[in-house]
Amino acid sequence: MKHTLIRLILLSLFLFSTTTHATVIKIATMSPDGTALMKKMRLAAKEIAKITEQRVKIKFYPGGVMGDENAILRKMRINQLQGAAITSGALTRYFKDTSILGLPFLFNSQEEVLYVRKYVDKLIIEGLKKKGFISFGLAESGFVYILSNDPIYTVADLQKEKFWVPDNASARNTIKFFSLKPIPLPFGDVLAGLQTHLINTIASSPIAAIALQWHTQVKYLTDMPLLYSWGTLVISKKAMKKLNKKDQITVQKVMSDAFKDIDQQNQKDNSAALAALKNQNITFIKPNDEQLAQWKQFAETGNKQLIENGYNSKKMYQLIQKHITDFRKSK
Repeated sequence: MKHTLIRLILLSLFLFSTTTHATVIKIATMSPDGTALMKKMRLAAKEIAKITEQRVKIKFYPGGVMGDENAILRKMRINQLQGAAITSGALTRYFKDTSILGLPFLFNSQEEVLYVRKYVDKLIIEGLKKKGFISFGLAESGFVYILSNDPIYTVADLQKEKFWVPDNASARNTIKFFSLKPIPLPFGDVLAGLQTHLINTIASSPIAAIALQWHTQVKYLTDMPLLYSWGTLVISKKAMKKLNKKDQITVQKVMSDAFKDIDQQNQKDNSAALAALKNQNITFIKPNDEQLAQWKQFAETGNKQLIENGYNSKKMYQLIQKHITDFRKSK
């Protein structure tokens, strides 16, 4: 009788542990809580938990509480974190062509970007997968503009400023061809840097500038899209493999659908955010044709050197150029 009771207790404990065990996927991001990105990811996480009957739970660490993007990626390597909602530039150390859509003055319009992305997104996602990251799709951050406390019309104007760039190799490689001496800071320190005048000029998409409150510390926007920016959610392949096949499919579908929605919403929000900046006492200034030609000449020279030096692959660059040419011919 005693042995039977012990067996029943052990069986109950076993059944309890197998039915309640959950895999927790920890995801960090620099995006503040309450943003559209965080709201959409939290909704997706709730749906995943429901569909998997609580076998998969996602815990978020927003607002840079886990450090900057470099720190987040380091914590992923040691499995302290399993995922990151992160900008493309931070991932170039693993797959260099994550930065290729962000080459300066590569695109003339949003329509060109969307046309090229139909062919290139899947190649970037596959490239990240080979390096151990499962990406759930690209989500636009939008075209990046110069926001400053002094009017910036020319490259020479920008060279005089205390200019911030993200602390990643992609940004540093891109900026150096404009003969700038930028001040690299983690995203979380940019607002304080503007407030203390450590920096006085930044490059940002409209939605990021508003979400991170950077727009409150600048006076001018140079109405000239510098480059295209995007982000993604990645989860380590190792963490995904710990889920059963059915749950992997659920996470893949729900999060991919969420990032498709985020991408489409950001496209709309960027237009609205650019208009909102005009209502925030920010003066929009526009380089003339001669000044714009100078910017593009710097960018063209720099882009070629980046490709020649192997920072981005020549094959991918040529593919993008082909699609851009095809699009422009069709118009």
